[in-house]
Amino acid sequence: MAEVGEILAGNIRGTGKLSQRHQLERHKHRLGEARQIMSAMQSLAFMESRKLRGFVEIQQQVVKGIDRCAADLLAFFPGMQPAPPERRLLLVVGSERGFCGNFNESLIQRLERTLSPIYEGFVACGHKLCTRLEDHRQLIGAVAGAALMEEVEGVLKRLTAVLADQGKGPHALALEVIYQDPDAQEPVTRTLLPPFRNPPVAAPRSGHAPEILLPPEQLLAELTHHSLFATLHEILYRSMMAENQRRTKHLDGAVRHLDQSLERLAYRDNQLRQEEIIEEIEVILLNADATDLSQKEE
Repeated sequence: MAEVGEILAGNIRGTGKLSQRHQLERHKHRLGEARQIMSAMQSLAFMESRKLRGFVEIQQQVVKGIDRCAADLLAFFPGMQPAPPERRLLLVVGSERGFCGNFNESLIQRLERTLSPIYEGFVACGHKLCTRLEDHRQLIGAVAGAALMEEVEGVLKRLTAVLADQGKGPHALALEVIYQDPDAQEPVTRTLLPPFRNPPVAAPRSGHAPEILLPPEQLLAELTHHSLFATLHEILYRSMMAENQRRTKHLDGAVRHLDQSLERLAYRDNQLRQEEIIEEIEVILLNADATDLSQKEE
């Protein structure tokens, strides 16, 4: 009877190991699927950031071209600069999707340090950022961001509509934007309105005024409109590029962590398999001993 009890105990132990191995296999399968998804997301983020780099460079040249035109115009008509604005507004450009580390957290920290009574409030752009700030008492507008580069045009239209609505009134509006830049470690603050306060290039020292077809005031207003549109375009591209770079880095760490977890599970799976084989051998030996004992008794 003692031998039979040991045999039964051995069978139960073997069944327990088998159940653990099945659980491990299911866990490995789920982690493997998660790893494939994250690896695909990492590859897409890397390709998107590479694609955005060329567009950022082109948009930078557009903005610089407009600034040069404005600098040339103001060099000959310096009295056209408007009076300092009486109203101030902030725009914060965050991420539309997740898996990008502390991308939005650092923007929120910069926003809290920047906000003061001189600002009427702020507009947030990007679903993930807007979700974090939806209960903020100074939030006056929320705009969905772009998940892909092709969606930037739609975001720009919605954003300019919100800003135009906020800009209505007899007093001029000052607008500053906080965003993540791919070339900076911390969020960047940039003045959009009024423009042309600090031209990036010196005005040409020509003795002849530029030949223009519009009155100088009207031309400056047109340049201001184009400058705002082009600079917002550049900022959205730069923010998306920084977001995808952060996502690539964040997912790279997550994939490495999953690889380490899968290695540990594979090691544990092999360990359980070896224990299962040993227990099966023990059961076989016990069965053989029991058979020999019964034959001797007969």
